[in-house]
This record gives sequence, structure tokens and C-alpha cells, in this order.
Amino acid sequence: MSFRPQTQGPGFVLARLLLASVFIVMGAWRLWGAYNGIAISGATLTFSALELVLGILVAAGWKLRWTALLSALLMAVDAALSHQFWALAEPERSAQLLHFMKNVNIVGGFLLLSLTAPSSRRR
Repeated sequence: MSFRPQTQGPGFVLARLLLASVFIVMGAWRLWGAYNGIAISGATLTFSALELVLGILVAAGWKLRWTALLSALLMAVDAALSHQFWALAEPERSAQLLHFMKNVNIVGGFLLLSLTAPSSRRR
């Protein structure tokens, strides 16, 4: 018994595109800002470029099992580094907790995508 379908239905493709859109939009947005003179750290530029590339690869369905796993890892790291709600006082704590939990939700989506991605193995 396998959870991996042999073909991708329209619902699967839509879900994949919606998950990828977060990385494509935010990665491109920060890179565009840097191109237009907004001061952005080298680490953020690197993170944004990786986000953009992973988003495009996930949207295209390329090696989906691995790109979705890497996307989940990248989003988990972003949640831990960018939304440290535990170190803040209210009302900032609640706002950052919301962002942290949104990222955790996206991590779950990428993990589910990775687990259900069609297998390309030949039998």
C-alpha cells in the first residue's frame, strides 16, 4: 500500500502551487527590494534566493519529494530564527506567535506534499 499517487490530479497541483507561491513571492519580493536599494543582509539575500529557487522547483514538481522536504526545513529554520515569540513581552509575543504558527503550518504542508508526491521509481 502506498500513499503516493501515480498521477497528480488538479487538487494536488493546486495545493503544490499554493505552497510554492509563499517562497516564490517572498523570495522575489526581498530580492527585488535589494535590487532597488533596500538594505538587506547577505544572509537574508542568500535565504531569499534559496526560497525563490525552491519555490520554482516545487511549483514545477521537480524532484518533489526532496524539494518539498528541503522547503519544510527552510521554513522551520525561518520560524525559529525570525519569530522568537518566547523571548518577547506582550503584545509583540502574540503577533510573533501567530507568525511562528503560520510557518509551522506551512512546514506541515510541505511535509505532507513530500509524503504524497508521486513516485518516479520504476518497478
